[in-house]
Amino acid sequence: MSIQVGQAVLFSHVVKDRHSVRKYDANWTISKEEMTDLLQEATLAPSGANMQPWRFLVIDDAELKKQLLPIAYNQEQVIQASAVVAILGDLQAIDKAEQIYSAAVDAGYMSEQAKEQMLKNLRGFYADPTSEVVKRASLIDGGLVSMQLMLSAKARGYDTVPMAGYDEKALRSAFQISDRYSVVMLIAVGKAAQEAHKTVRLPVEEVTFWNAIPEEV
Repeated sequence: MSIQVGQAVLFSHVVKDRHSVRKYDANWTISKEEMTDLLQEATLAPSGANMQPWRFLVIDDAELKKQLLPIAYNQEQVIQASAVVAILGDLQAIDKAEQIYSAAVDAGYMSEQAKEQMLKNLRGFYADPTSEVVKRASLIDGGLVSMQLMLSAKARGYDTVPMAGYDEKALRSAFQISDRYSVVMLIAVGKAAQEAHKTVRLPVEEVTFWNAIPEEV
């Protein structure tokens, strides 16, 4: 099934039709409003303690995409796609904890007492934002929101490709990304100009263990 922009589709079709596309229609523009809607859907992804540490740097300016191109090792989708989204993780996400949990109290989702206990626990967890446990949490939650973003894009008739190939130091310098943020990945988003290369998956029986992992031979 080929998903068209604006077409309502079943989730099973979205999952099966999502592939990493590397050639895009450079003349296709995704409006700021639609990109915002897409990101809003992505933020419905789960996160540890609902801290939502993901942050999005959307790069859709043509000149900035040209600047990003060598940083991303000249992957042509960087300049062809409507936008490239840098998925970041806020290592000081604790700064928004009061806002998040106060809103949950106001909505009737938790008591004030539960809120205060959660904030106490989270302050302990984020006591050292440079710790590996905090960075790991940001990468896990960043991965979850990234997948949701790609599926949301596909459901709207767009395509994506996640990118781990880039010079992180150069990316940080060019776009002024401080050490406050972990860099999870880059995701190109746009209208495909060419179908993705076909790929295969291992049989699920080969990647699934039930109740125990067998000893390696």
